[in-house]
Amino acid sequence: MVKTLDKVDAVIVGSGWAGGIAAAELTKKGYKVVGLERGKAQKREDFVGAKDELRYDVRKLMFQELNKETLTIRNTLDETATPNRSNDTNAINGTATGGSGVHWNGMVYRWLPTDFEMHTKTVEKYGEKIIPKDMQLQDWGITYDELEKYYDQFEKTAGISGEPDPLRPGQRSDDYPTPPMKETDIIRTFTKAAKELGYHPYRIASANISETYTNPDGETINGCVYCAFCEAFGCDFGAKADPIATVLATAHKSGNYELRNNSYAVRIVHENGKAVGIKYVDTETGEEFIQPADIVVVAGFTFTNTRLMLLSEISKPYNPKDGTGVIGSHLTAHQRNLTHTRVRGFFDEKKFNRYAGTGALGVTMDDFNVEQLDHTKLDFLHGFCLRTSQRGDRPITNNHVPAGVPSWGKEFKDKSIFYANRRIDVQQQNGALAWRENYMDLDPTYTDIFGDPLLRVTSKFHDQDRNIVRYAHQRGKELLEQMGADHINIPEITEETEFDKTSLSDHTGGGVVMGDNPETSAVNNYSQVWDMDNLFVVGASSFPLMGSSNPTATVGALAYRAAEGMITFLESGGGQLVKKEETAKA
Repeated sequence: MVKTLDKVDAVIVGSGWAGGIAAAELTKKGYKVVGLERGKAQKREDFVGAKDELRYDVRKLMFQELNKETLTIRNTLDETATPNRSNDTNAINGTATGGSGVHWNGMVYRWLPTDFEMHTKTVEKYGEKIIPKDMQLQDWGITYDELEKYYDQFEKTAGISGEPDPLRPGQRSDDYPTPPMKETDIIRTFTKAAKELGYHPYRIASANISETYTNPDGETINGCVYCAFCEAFGCDFGAKADPIATVLATAHKSGNYELRNNSYAVRIVHENGKAVGIKYVDTETGEEFIQPADIVVVAGFTFTNTRLMLLSEISKPYNPKDGTGVIGSHLTAHQRNLTHTRVRGFFDEKKFNRYAGTGALGVTMDDFNVEQLDHTKLDFLHGFCLRTSQRGDRPITNNHVPAGVPSWGKEFKDKSIFYANRRIDVQQQNGALAWRENYMDLDPTYTDIFGDPLLRVTSKFHDQDRNIVRYAHQRGKELLEQMGADHINIPEITEETEFDKTSLSDHTGGGVVMGDNPETSAVNNYSQVWDMDNLFVVGASSFPLMGSSNPTATVGALAYRAAEGMITFLESGGGQLVKKEETAKA
């Protein structure tokens, strides 16, 4: 029997950056908030001594257990999808207090003004004909200038360490709250070569912060010690900005927040066009509950948000055959076997200390990004950043050797040891654009532990996707040649390079996308659902495209914007925050 609990002002699914920001902002205003987190309870002290690469990085201890919920994958509509069962390709990220914001690397980028008006800016500059058939370019219904103050708010909450992009003067209202991280020989080598080629390198903004910092809410983050255990790990030094150390601490401090762990949301309960609450299962007892609330906030990962909307039958599911509907559309990602590939340079004479590092210790450049390129001379749209980072090479996953070296035996061992500290990687990360037949829906065959359909991902690479990566690899090769690399490995991207389980990425967006037209988007620019005004869906699921750099800062900025809208909604008594007849001006 399902038990209905006492009503609160807001119930939030998820305790990562998106859900944590909403919780902090609402509770500071005095609203009573319940958070539902499907994973276990955890705190900073739990990460002390957790530097176990096998357990956390290889076996993905902090990720969703795939025997409980996973995805099914296929390339085309006429194929049968099969489930992903391998932790090597587990992209269902956060499953415990703080979500994936606990074990992220901490790279913080602001996306470009063009990203938020990609359709408008492309047509203004090149005309409609340059857009490939079946590509779905869509504006967000909000501009960079409107979003800038929320980027600034996120950076100050997280104490971000960085320096401005020299190609974007005047786009910041304030400096980063803390200075850049330390400079290393790898960073100096990349920077020198890039400047010699006429480029504009600058330091990657980092949530592994350079010095101890207290944010505007009074939460303190410690200075980084460069231990090299960031991605897939919680920080035992408290030196990485994460939801536990920042927004969740603020929410708990208010006395208005209750976080329920091991609480698996299975439906958004709704009646007569209004969200009533969240139905969830206590996975420790098996009991089912409904948590009623005045507003319902779904703030999980892209796959979670999309699946919950589909299971709850809210808004029209997307149909790739005729392009109608909204839930499940605009699937985009930085795919691991394409966008996340990198060019590797090996040096016979130069040595670098690759052991020490941190998740976002690096240097980047935007000279090949969408606003710097002339696309009339290219066979792709958008652009990419080039960067190198020194995360600290842990032993299991970092034994790279030049091309031609056997993958086993004495020569491999000798070369693996020799080149362990003689390597620089140049990674490209390109903008990922949506295609009509790439989408998410409910699988007709496979189910989760509760008997509900799994989320099915249908995705196929296009010439656009492969061409931009090949072009980026050549620019990376030129940089490494300028650095003096003796051997350069370039990934082979062929027509057979295709979306598969190795493509799955923590940088995945779409499914409940933002826009200025209710016919082609699910939420407005406050992340408020067009079809249900007291329901907010917050996170990367609202992205109509994936920008050419890491998405977390944009998730954070949109979450602050959404939280502002939630407060306005509660204070004003409800209603759409963006009127449908005014969407063209939103």
